[in-house]
Amino acid sequence: MKRVWVVSDLQVPFHDKRATAALAQCIADMKSKNDIVISIGDEMDFQTISRWSAGTPLEHERSIGRDRDTTVQVLKDLQIQHVIRSNHTDRLYNQVMRRLPGLLGLPEIEIQNFLRLPENKITYHEQAFRVAPGWVAMHGDEAGVSQISGQTAAGLTKKVGLSVVCGHTHRLGLQPHTTSVNGRITRTLYGFEVGNLMDMKQAKYAKTHNWQQGFGILYVDGKNVYPQPVPIEKRSFMVEGKVYSW
Repeated sequence: MKRVWVVSDLQVPFHDKRATAALAQCIADMKSKNDIVISIGDEMDFQTISRWSAGTPLEHERSIGRDRDTTVQVLKDLQIQHVIRSNHTDRLYNQVMRRLPGLLGLPEIEIQNFLRLPENKITYHEQAFRVAPGWVAMHGDEAGVSQISGQTAAGLTKKVGLSVVCGHTHRLGLQPHTTSVNGRITRTLYGFEVGNLMDMKQAKYAKTHNWQQGFGILYVDGKNVYPQPVPIEKRSFMVEGKVYSW
């Protein structure tokens, strides 16, 4: 049995440090040589260069280098092997394109180099990629966003014709959709949203939110894939009968 560990929306420096450390320990305890660990976007918030910071003191903070170094270390701690493009990490390209397009030829500002992914043997994906038989991973901002957990991913399954594991919504949910002909099931596709690893008390831009901390695991047994949402509640989570708390 192979595991695909899926995390999303750390949004450093707003990540939940204790939850992230507990997950890193869980992966260290359980990860086999066949397992893979992927981050499906928004590893770093890039809050100082977001459009929301324009004209505010935040725009002048010099924290981006520190945030980058923290992100690099968190990805190492979680043993991340794959990273997917996302709207928050797109902020670097978008701001350079908007303000200083002449710098776009510099390899240092390409997101995979900025986050030091190649030197840490992390593969960067510009587009969705297959993570298991019949499954693709993507960030989740490729289509409309639903306020109901799992429905954004379920919508993406109709777009790509495969089961989808995604982030972006900050919600944790699993929604299957089964098709049949003459009473016989033809296939079932799953939309799987894996929650977030943010410290939501720091999300000052959202006064109320239907968000859930968590992550996901795909258990792969040959051609069969079993999706497992892992909620983080009351500063604890459980994987395969073992509880991690802080």
